[in-house]
Amino acid sequence: MSAGPIPAPAGSVPATADDTTSQANDGPGRPSRIWAYLAMILVSAFFVVPMLIVLATSFKSGAEVFTDPGLIPRDPGLENYEALLTGGSAFYRWFLNSAMVSVAGTVLTVVLTSMSAYGFARMEFPGRNLLFSLLITTLLLPSVMFLVPQFKLIGQLGLYDTLPALVLPGIAGVFGVFFMRQFFLGIPVELEEAAVMDGASRLRTFVSVILPLAGPALATLSIITFLAFWNDYLWPAIICQEQCTLPPGLRLLQRQYLADYGLMMAGAVIAAVPVLIVYVIAQRWVIQSVTSAGIKG
Repeated sequence: MSAGPIPAPAGSVPATADDTTSQANDGPGRPSRIWAYLAMILVSAFFVVPMLIVLATSFKSGAEVFTDPGLIPRDPGLENYEALLTGGSAFYRWFLNSAMVSVAGTVLTVVLTSMSAYGFARMEFPGRNLLFSLLITTLLLPSVMFLVPQFKLIGQLGLYDTLPALVLPGIAGVFGVFFMRQFFLGIPVELEEAAVMDGASRLRTFVSVILPLAGPALATLSIITFLAFWNDYLWPAIICQEQCTLPPGLRLLQRQYLADYGLMMAGAVIAAVPVLIVYVIAQRWVIQSVTSAGIKG
């Protein structure tokens, strides 16, 4: 005589198929997750450890760099930073020049490219698609092709070795036009039509309706543009002699203080700090922009 099924204890909830599947996946999947975490830690260490070495070296004196290769300085000090940031030092001028060029270039680029992108996204005019296609084609060309024409144009304008010469060639950013146009195309046209029905002009609609909605895209474009101006090396090295910026300035610093690695690492840390600050401030809008772009896609 066979026994019947054993009844479940009182108050227990029968296990479902989903629970059984999740329990089955937890066991074998746990080692794979551990390996994934280890791989991410190793990749992160590959990027973080050199940064820690640069930061630690910047607090060492020139002699300690060679006598004590350890990560933690025995006698940390701010002598390298004081030498670089003294009011009359060349590095101080390079830093100020980079700050002015990057801020002015970012503001002008975002304003001009957003207005151009709005025209390509919403306004109808003859040859719009052809002109936009030609602009996109220039993204495929190497940037070195434009160095000689830009150099001759800056010379004819009498702007050689000036800060405007570092800003003007970069403010007509084709990538910014393409990026903002794609974002504007995702904004419903009905919002603009409602503003027009209320009596708003095209400019008022753009400023009061479109730009507030494009905040994440503008923040992302601002960071990309700021990085481009801040890290630009080739064009400032060509066009400037005294009005130098940080990237070519760091190269001059390396030539001048060939064996003083602490001083050079301090310059590298100072050059990286503004970029980190800008990203930390605007990262929320960057993530929001990427998320919204993924949802639209």
